[in-house]
Amino acid sequence: MSSDRLAIIAASQQGIMTALRLKQELAACGTTEVALFSPRAGAESTRISSITEWTAEEFHNWDALVYIGALGICVRAVAPVLQSKKSDPAVINCDEQGRFVQSVLSGHYGGANDLARRVSRMLGAQPVITTSSDVQGLWPLDILGRDEGWGAEYRAGLGGRSLTDAQAAFVNHEPTVLLLDVRDELTDRLERTCPDFVTVAYRYEDVDVESCSLLLAVTPFLYEPPVQAVFYRPRVLCVGLGSEKGIDPERFVGSFLHRLREKRLSYQSVTAFATVDFKAQEPAFQTLTRELGIGLHGYDAQALEAVGGVPNPSETVFHKVGIHSVSEAASALLAGHEEWIVEKQKVALDDVEKGQPRHFTFAVSMKQDALRRGHISIVGAGPGDPGLVTVRGRELIEAADLVLYAGSLVPEKLTEYAHAGALVRSSASMSLEEQFELMKRFCLQGKQVVRLHTGDPCIYGAIQEQITWFEAHEMPYDIVPGVSSFQAAAAALNSQFTVPEKVQTIILTRGNGRTPVPEKERLRDLARARATMCIFLSAEWADQVQRELEAEYPPTTPVAVCYRLSWDDQQVWRGELGSLAAMVRESGKTRTVLLVVGEAIGARQNRSKLYDPHFTHGFRRSAREE
Repeated sequence: MSSDRLAIIAASQQGIMTALRLKQELAACGTTEVALFSPRAGAESTRISSITEWTAEEFHNWDALVYIGALGICVRAVAPVLQSKKSDPAVINCDEQGRFVQSVLSGHYGGANDLARRVSRMLGAQPVITTSSDVQGLWPLDILGRDEGWGAEYRAGLGGRSLTDAQAAFVNHEPTVLLLDVRDELTDRLERTCPDFVTVAYRYEDVDVESCSLLLAVTPFLYEPPVQAVFYRPRVLCVGLGSEKGIDPERFVGSFLHRLREKRLSYQSVTAFATVDFKAQEPAFQTLTRELGIGLHGYDAQALEAVGGVPNPSETVFHKVGIHSVSEAASALLAGHEEWIVEKQKVALDDVEKGQPRHFTFAVSMKQDALRRGHISIVGAGPGDPGLVTVRGRELIEAADLVLYAGSLVPEKLTEYAHAGALVRSSASMSLEEQFELMKRFCLQGKQVVRLHTGDPCIYGAIQEQITWFEAHEMPYDIVPGVSSFQAAAAALNSQFTVPEKVQTIILTRGNGRTPVPEKERLRDLARARATMCIFLSAEWADQVQRELEAEYPPTTPVAVCYRLSWDDQQVWRGELGSLAAMVRESGKTRTVLLVVGEAIGARQNRSKLYDPHFTHGFRRSAREE
């Protein structure tokens, strides 16, 4: 639930001071409207006669309310006006010193728990959350998937009559099955955070309904389990539509929903409808999309005709409108791939007089990125320290069935995040073809693969040939950025590589070694900018690097030779450009070395305008204007 409109109610003068701090932070973070009310007089607060009277009049006019003062004042004020957790706003209470922030009302549905955590961070306070699932670190079943647009349906069965019963079974650790028919970021997170009393299944046929008390199913499909179940409906179904002109809208809507149920599909999982562009204004289609609140796309004939592999092309339709397929082609375009879970269905409306329009067609595809298939993630491991891998990168390693890592550059310790049973292989002794075959085998089995590269994979990561191969074999992949060694160098040197009014450019490059660089990117030419230059893979040619840089940089320019940044054996040598080659020779290091050149190294002069009290920006007025 949104908290764009938030009211702060302060009971005392000290509470107003805390409220003003909070109001300023909330406004800076983009909360649309934050208002402060108090029975005490204050220049920046609206005075009210009493907290109880104000609450009686204003309670349901706000998305969230923050009471600052004794908890008893808050409870007495809100108790008379409570209606339902589905309509009541979020309520939290904070003491006047800003030490404790408690979620009071509508913790899950209204978002009070999250708001309490957020306000606690802003005030440096201790959040107080008492909801059972939050205390135990369990999923909140009543709002699970809400932010992702999932619908939810409760189905009674053995042991349950309402969602409250399902929540009780869950927080009491009764045997539960999590069925995942689709895949997205949230289902991945559910797998990673699965409690030990929950079993994961990927097909309904594999659910052991005899030994579980609760089924949690993330699925667009309709099932009828004997046990109580909560069905979460992700928006993953793409529906193509076709029809005769002028079919009856009311009969069409009822017939379509009935046929969808017959195919064991939930309308709540439909993400969009599509048809040919000249049918997009068909009253029946407009009525359907309006009643369900779902968008309708119109594709031109050329786009529809270009869809290949349509299972049920029609010469009759082609002769009429120049397209072999409408519904199947439209659903495939929406879904992003040429596969169908329901091929074209031709339906005749009941109770329509002979000669009147009565036929329509529909087809259903599932969004390509929702299919539970194998996937490859090219993950940046960071410069070396396992703690510097991104949160997303670590999560993918933890979930992967295969971790293939650059063993000579990525520390083995990082692969210890992989779960028991995962295959972890170093690619150091493997050819590119061997790596491909291994990743392909896992991907074809529907498993998750992490290809772990040092630093950020897009910087000298040798991933282009892998991407080409993945795309040629239609293997889904993504790239997860990592912390580059040049960023680790800045941290190791306690430096900011961009200094106001002095250096505003960072150049990442390499010298001309065994792999030549383009003529237009010679160090001598790049050095003209006198930017902060980070030079990779070039320690073996330090003499040449120094000569080219000295053509533009003064010989006294600060330099650093950085070896295995952030590893346990990290070493850094500082000096001046005139002694760069000698420093490299004295270090004895040529591999995993980064050379850094520029006056930003160790610079401590020049102040940023961002936090200058005399500089105005979108979130703060300058001291001169106040």
